Amino acid sequence: MRPQLLDRLFAPVTTLSGVGPQLGRLIERAAGPRIVDLLWHLPTGLVDRRASPSVTQLEDGGIVTLKLKIERHEPGMGRRPYRIICYDGTGFITLVYFNVKGDYLERQLPKGSERIVSGKVEFYSGIPQIAHPDFVVPLDQAEKLKPIEPVYPLTTGLPPRVVQRAVAGAVERAPPLPEWIDRGLMQQRGWPSWNEAIAAVHEPQSEADLSPETRVRERLAYDEIFASQLAVALVRARRQRRRGRATEGTGALSKQVEAGFGFALTQSQRLAIAEIAADMKQPQQMMRLLQGDVGSGKTVVALLAMLIAVESGAQAALMAPTEVLARQHHATLQRLAKPAGIEVALLTGREKGRPRDALVAGLGSGLIPIVVGTHALLTSDVAFRDLALAVIDEQHRFGVEQRLALSEKGDNCDTLLMSATPIPRTLMMTAYGDLDTSRLVEKPPGRQKIDTRAMPLERLDEIIDAVARAVQRGAKAYWICPMVEESEDTDLAAAQERHRILAAMPAFRGRAGLVHGRMKSADKDRAMADFAGDGSDLLVATTVIEVGIDVPQATIMVVEHAERFGLAQLHQLRGRIGRGSDASTCLLLYQAPLGAVARERISILRETEDGFRIAEEDLRLRGGGEVLGTRQSGLPALRLANLAAHEPLIAIAHDDARLVLTRDPGLESERGQALRTLLYLFQRDEAVQYLRAG
Repeated sequence: MRPQLLDRLFAPVTTLSGVGPQLGRLIERAAGPRIVDLLWHLPTGLVDRRASPSVTQLEDGGIVTLKLKIERHEPGMGRRPYRIICYDGTGFITLVYFNVKGDYLERQLPKGSERIVSGKVEFYSGIPQIAHPDFVVPLDQAEKLKPIEPVYPLTTGLPPRVVQRAVAGAVERAPPLPEWIDRGLMQQRGWPSWNEAIAAVHEPQSEADLSPETRVRERLAYDEIFASQLAVALVRARRQRRRGRATEGTGALSKQVEAGFGFALTQSQRLAIAEIAADMKQPQQMMRLLQGDVGSGKTVVALLAMLIAVESGAQAALMAPTEVLARQHHATLQRLAKPAGIEVALLTGREKGRPRDALVAGLGSGLIPIVVGTHALLTSDVAFRDLALAVIDEQHRFGVEQRLALSEKGDNCDTLLMSATPIPRTLMMTAYGDLDTSRLVEKPPGRQKIDTRAMPLERLDEIIDAVARAVQRGAKAYWICPMVEESEDTDLAAAQERHRILAAMPAFRGRAGLVHGRMKSADKDRAMADFAGDGSDLLVATTVIEVGIDVPQATIMVVEHAERFGLAQLHQLRGRIGRGSDASTCLLLYQAPLGAVARERISILRETEDGFRIAEEDLRLRGGGEVLGTRQSGLPALRLANLAAHEPLIAIAHDDARLVLTRDPGLESERGQALRTLLYLFQRDEAVQYLRAG
């Protein structure tokens, strides 16, 4: 149960004064649905209203606060705005309003009255004016006007004032919380209490206060990182307490299979297999993450791991997030396992009737040693005689429950998670600190370097012609359409329009496919299968094209508006080509002029194909708040921590979390109780359950 003192923070934002359902939806889009989300919605700028020059000293574009006397009103006519002429004793300034109805302004600013006015000055025909001032208040209410205002990230239709008032209301609701940080660390770093930090972070007094290095922001970042480290430490501790099974292979099947590969394993593949084999031999349950860059040979490692289970007399299963990927894995594993005479079955939603019944019976009897499948493996009628290893590909595409559901079909089953999204080390520690990790850092021999080029969009017609010529020579090409905003609709419209234009060209007529996120899974799978087979030569897509899809004949990748994509995502997209022995080309089309960050991204991409280096560079360029690839890798978005700036805090939190659990494994002490509050505050409720679950 969440501590009662946090209930007010987990109430909906609509419980705040002045926030109805409509504003609530907008605030939810910008910050989140609960009051606590507003506390984490940090200011990104500020408005300084302290400048108060005389009218004769005003400068264009400055934000000022003036004491003015209302001289006269000049109501607007037609398209002419409403003007109010004011005087400060040195000169005249005009307040300008558009679309004024009724006598509202005459009542609010009567002739002869004095008002405090604050807003942005602009000069029109040499005369200073303020259009729609931010504040107009009587002299006796001057204290209502804050000299410095925080500026928050917004969404369309959400006024800045509404967010400011909502955040202020959230800060007022923040209850005094017990201290969970070690006192010695607090003193050493000079950190304030949680309540002091929350109040101060939303009242910046200068640009310097917006820096992630301030003591206030550092303290809050540590809270978020510490909650994460404590949660993963609890998960790891729980797993180590649970009984596992010792699974050891004979090496007989893997020798036969490896002899038929026709290629040598890379050093990192050999190391990964050794690490997995050592884990499986232990009496604790294995939970290992195999990270491999695009085309690094994860499937081969997975097969050799599964053969350890089969050699011990047990079974193994590989679960993929889509049918296309499952079928692709099945075809690869069947081919590779053939020399050892091992049967690899396939179970997806498409298998029905007697063939499915026979397959399920084979798994139940143990006659089928290895199965590849989709979510269909999780259905209640699928039972194994003895499942020893569950392999989960693109693990971030499955929820925690789904991952556990497959391993729970075995008796103390080991789990191998696979990801093709390289994750920076700092993010690995933050999100996956409970997992042991193996990395594949080399590409198998025979893979050619991809020729990556950047070209301005003005050359679009020339590029279309070049792609058409290549397709007529037998090549296959991906054409990725731009991310317009974080909006599926606008991305989709761009893809549909590009597909319409290209599909009408003689070179692509009847040979151009389209894939986007709004398609049904079956239609998407069909379009991908057509492209992988003989059905189409050009695939126009949004960024939904499968991370692991393998089409060796695809040698061209065109990315429109490459400047709108993050570095890690561009690398993932490029990884769709260069999977065969033919030379491949990636064309990054950009809208000139390029900004400094976009130019650096494209430059790094042209320099290297090392996904791990690219992931680190992406983190550096983005600052870690929303590293592109967080959605792809399933990593939690950090609201308070900036991993580029706060990296040293991760090691401190990592060590402290383990020390806490060594001294107080049940979090029963006074500090332990405070740490439970921290876990609930950052919605790590699941970790708290592990304290009780044992």
